[in-house]
Amino acid sequence: MLSALRNAAGTWVAKLLLLLLVVSFAVWGISGQVATGFGGNSVVAAGGTSVTPIEYRLAYDRQIAVLSQQFGTRLTREQARGLGVEDQVLAQLVAGAVLDEQASELGLGLSQDKLAQLTMSDPAFQGPDGRFSRQQFEYVLRQIGMRPEDYLQNRGQVAIRQQIVEAVSDGMKAPDTFLRAVALYRGEDRTAEYIVLPKSLVEPIEEPSDAVLSTYFDENKQIYAAPEYRKIAYVTLVPENITDESAVSDEQVKEDYEKNIDRFTTPETRTIEQLVFPSKDAAQTALDSIRAGATFDSIVTAQGKTAADTLLGTFAKDKVPDPAVAEAAFALQANEVSQIVDGAFGPVLVRVTSIAPAVVKSLAEATPEIRKDLALAEANRILLDVHDNYEDSRAAGESLREAAGKLGLKVMTVDAIDRAAQRPDGTVVNDLPQSKELLAAAFETEAGIENPAVNVGSTGYVFFEVEDIVPARERTLDEVKDKVVADWKEAEAENRLTAKAGEIEKRLKDGTSLDTLATELSLEKHIKRGLKREADDADFGRAGVAAIFGGAEGSSGLVAAPTGDAQIVFKVTEVFEPAGADANSVPEDAQASFASGMADDLLDQLVAKLQSEYGVTVNRSAIEQALAF
Repeated sequence: MLSALRNAAGTWVAKLLLLLLVVSFAVWGISGQVATGFGGNSVVAAGGTSVTPIEYRLAYDRQIAVLSQQFGTRLTREQARGLGVEDQVLAQLVAGAVLDEQASELGLGLSQDKLAQLTMSDPAFQGPDGRFSRQQFEYVLRQIGMRPEDYLQNRGQVAIRQQIVEAVSDGMKAPDTFLRAVALYRGEDRTAEYIVLPKSLVEPIEEPSDAVLSTYFDENKQIYAAPEYRKIAYVTLVPENITDESAVSDEQVKEDYEKNIDRFTTPETRTIEQLVFPSKDAAQTALDSIRAGATFDSIVTAQGKTAADTLLGTFAKDKVPDPAVAEAAFALQANEVSQIVDGAFGPVLVRVTSIAPAVVKSLAEATPEIRKDLALAEANRILLDVHDNYEDSRAAGESLREAAGKLGLKVMTVDAIDRAAQRPDGTVVNDLPQSKELLAAAFETEAGIENPAVNVGSTGYVFFEVEDIVPARERTLDEVKDKVVADWKEAEAENRLTAKAGEIEKRLKDGTSLDTLATELSLEKHIKRGLKREADDADFGRAGVAAIFGGAEGSSGLVAAPTGDAQIVFKVTEVFEPAGADANSVPEDAQASFASGMADDLLDQLVAKLQSEYGVTVNRSAIEQALAF
């Protein structure tokens, strides 16, 4: 947030946030005395500058408004406290107070003319003509609940503080030596030799003894515990479930067919060619030649063009790009050449090479589709009535099954399902409507309770009831023995491989070459060149690359393969510095980021020093008072 103080320009949102938050500093540790009450009942006192409870509350409310907008919901006092809003606002106000006190000691000020100039130049208050608009000024402030006089006061304070901030951080640049070090760090690449140690080195794993298996099971009982299962009965009420095609009469189908005949009509299409001429005279000469016996194709060739140059495409009439060409083309017979057409790009001759007549689907062919659509439309219309009838039946004491049966709705049942939509045998229930929402609701209710429906899209509902609950429990070893054995073998293989890999790595560090180790293990030694720092390499993964860059040339190490089924022993054999690395090698945005961070550090130190000099005092009782009204 410190950078906001240095960037006076920017979007109007950022500017207003800067003004509304007074001084947007990160949370500094508040030094000074914590009082239970002192003169004026100020929240913060720094030398002769103080912050009132009202000012604290305004800053707090504005911070809450900003965060609520980000989260999409109004934050409660408890949520705000959990996010540290109270201390954030306090830190902002302390920073503002010490800067104001410093400005006062330095005799800094701002003339009314300068304040007016700053306000009028603010893009947030400019009208469509790019000039200051009083109407826009009042509108923007009204949107954020700020009076003009409050804005002007805050704007003046920010401008005065900005003089101090700019004096400390304006023109800050990261030193060339630092940037060159960054360029060397980022541009370095390395070569690593390595051996991949597969699990086959330690497999097969023998069967565990009963004692070993029992111990392993006891240590991992929670993994094998049976989750809570619930039996859920549900009814899905969506338009498709209450359609009745038999209720749609033949007369309704025929009426819809005739009213929407275009829907069942595939329009005529034509394949169109057009030959564009530089002038009408040239087009007329070509047309006279065609009338005298020349072919359209010969004219195309004489113009130095090919068939591909003249092919416009196959279109329905309303899809032809040029309306004039469309009118001409759809008045021709197949292979007939048009009169001269005033096309969009000049005089053209048009030829139609093929015609696909319009096709109209017959009433008999369209009937199933129309009947289905009409039934679905009627179902959409009456769905809310069905919903209300169901709710009325439940309110009258009928069960879910009774209410559904009366309305002809099918009741579905899942005999046992856990929160992850799995059955006891491990299979997943894939056809549960609104699975995530339905399960969340079903596991928050009790058996035999009527529950609010779960919405399906914008028009549907799922009514449900939990009919039985099987509590979570610990399983016995006998119930899950096969899985426990498999898991133990997997864990044992990983442990043994890690131990063996550690031994191999030690031999490598002690001087044994990778070639020797690879030969002994009947494995291949690999070489990886051009590794870049922070790369996500397919063979090493990010963690492996970080390990390779974690030591000097000649260093070695051990990392897990990103696939999770092997260990990798490696040695760094080459380290290359990037050629021509200097300050200019660092991208401008990165340079700006480093400069911003350094300026932030300076401002941190300035505010911390000012807090110490002015003996900042915080009144926690006044804060509670501010938050109480």
